[in-house]
Amino acid sequence: MNFWKKYSAGFPGPDFKAFVSRTPKSELWKRGFEIEESDLYMTSNSNFLKLCQEAFKAAYDATFELVGTDSASSFVGMGADGTPTTSIDQVAEDAIVEALKADGRSMRVLSEELGELIIGKSPEFSVVLDPLDGTYNASSGIPFYSVSIAFASHDLSDLRFGYVSNLALKEEFHAEAGKGAYLNGKTIRPSHNSDLKSLCASVYGYRQNVERTRKIYSNIRRVRLFGSVALELCYVASGRLDAFVDVRRALRVTDVAAGQLILEEAGGSVTDGYGNLLRLPDNVTARVDMVASNGHVHEKILHLLSGG
Repeated sequence: MNFWKKYSAGFPGPDFKAFVSRTPKSELWKRGFEIEESDLYMTSNSNFLKLCQEAFKAAYDATFELVGTDSASSFVGMGADGTPTTSIDQVAEDAIVEALKADGRSMRVLSEELGELIIGKSPEFSVVLDPLDGTYNASSGIPFYSVSIAFASHDLSDLRFGYVSNLALKEEFHAEAGKGAYLNGKTIRPSHNSDLKSLCASVYGYRQNVERTRKIYSNIRRVRLFGSVALELCYVASGRLDAFVDVRRALRVTDVAAGQLILEEAGGSVTDGYGNLLRLPDNVTARVDMVASNGHVHEKILHLLSGG
């Protein structure tokens, strides 16, 4: 009989998996729980990386022939997030959802196109998915688009694991809560730049909120807009950019969840556009602002946004 079915029914309280994950295997055996390493798979964050890599491969295999073609941008409907869904978006999402289902664990999935999906009967965790962040880039053959996957407890404020991988370049960023952030397995850190005059940042707000961003444009050295928020956050995490600013009130939880954890685990800072704690919405329709930085310039950017 499955370990979890065998013992969880008689365990007092709802937190059987939490009890197993924090109790040494030797102690579990003493208490009569006949547990094997394969059973511990269900409680380990480290297995999220393997699942993400499988999901990435599924998306890559499904989309690589579409990239840069007219078919990629074909309209197929409206996504649950209220934005148009293209053919390449749908193909990527379908491939990743199948990979998640094949994992065997029960989970709640939030994704741009389908909205909410419950896999299994009793979700153990939540998955925040952007199957293709940078749709225009992918459709146009610009090699800057990504798969973004975040894992959280049922409360999205408790992010456990984040994964962002460039589908064109196969650069893989990931982070586990409390264990740092990595690019292709190597530890990453943000830049140490604290001088606005030499700052390089992604700054979105050039149309909807130009008055708030005007002083940033006139006080920093370089602005770069790449078109994939998840990857841009990872670029801040790895020191390639010094900051990321988006005050259009346009970002969805699927855009930022994985990148936020990766940046914070690398040592960077993330707030909303006014310096408050960024609270991730629990749906794909709500929108947020974001200021993300190496930490050294964060307050200076917020000061500029406030009109200072």
